[in-house]
Amino acid sequence: MTRPASGAGRFAPSPSADLHVGNLRTAVLAWLFARSTGRRFLIRVEDLDDRSHDEVAHRQLADLAAIGVTWDAEPQWQSRQRQHYEAAVENLTERGLVYECYCSRKDILSAPRAPHAPEGAYPGTCRQLSDAERAVRRESRPPALRLRADVAEYTVTDLLHGSYTGVVDDVVLRRGDGVFAYNLAVVVDDALSGIDQVVRGDDLLSSSPRQAYLAGLLGYSQPVYAHVPLVLNTEGKRLAKRDGAVTLAELGVPRTFALITESLGWPSADMAELLARFDPNRLPREPWTYQPV
Repeated sequence: MTRPASGAGRFAPSPSADLHVGNLRTAVLAWLFARSTGRRFLIRVEDLDDRSHDEVAHRQLADLAAIGVTWDAEPQWQSRQRQHYEAAVENLTERGLVYECYCSRKDILSAPRAPHAPEGAYPGTCRQLSDAERAVRRESRPPALRLRADVAEYTVTDLLHGSYTGVVDDVVLRRGDGVFAYNLAVVVDDALSGIDQVVRGDDLLSSSPRQAYLAGLLGYSQPVYAHVPLVLNTEGKRLAKRDGAVTLAELGVPRTFALITESLGWPSADMAELLARFDPNRLPREPWTYQPV
């Protein structure tokens, strides 16, 4: 019998579009990882983005419940947590770990960067601006707030990928329009909710070092990570709604659940049976290709 854990796992959809079978598969895996280790399971609606819609969020919650994903508290909405993000930024600012940035996305992509840095990594353009230079630039555009990182890379441990070292740059904490950034919000939310296990798509593995480093600066513990393979379309690209019948409403609950459990190698009648058969050591390590019905 698995020794119960004291923390929680979670699934955190962004309500910009209905969940497709790939999203639902990741949600099922997050639930399995949490329940199999005696953790609570929580849902967080990541609705800070201006593309978010309440009606989409409610459909997502209904779809999760329909396939048997259960949660142990009322879903948390990021848009209601802004005071916690503000407090985190104030904490970092008081310690000299925040600076104003006036760069556009185009500026960042066109700027020279270190050979090992991935495309889009911030090259530190505004890091050393003087007060006078900041005053001039502030007249033309409102600044974003960036973290003044003092490391170039950070290592996390992942249950599926092992030790992973990734780039840490001066991530945005708050955008120029006042919206708090994903990397800050997810770290604060997880810590305040007692989430110590993060299961999500492996396209987010590269963001984990940044988030774990930021968590450490804020005094939070690093969660247990498990980045699971994505679902791809027949062209080998990430599954999207344009790939045909991919949502629960289009496929129906029985077909959706069957596809998910069969893709994992454990065809099951319901979540209870799937949980009884779940073994993280036997999880597929390669992406699953979805074949349109």
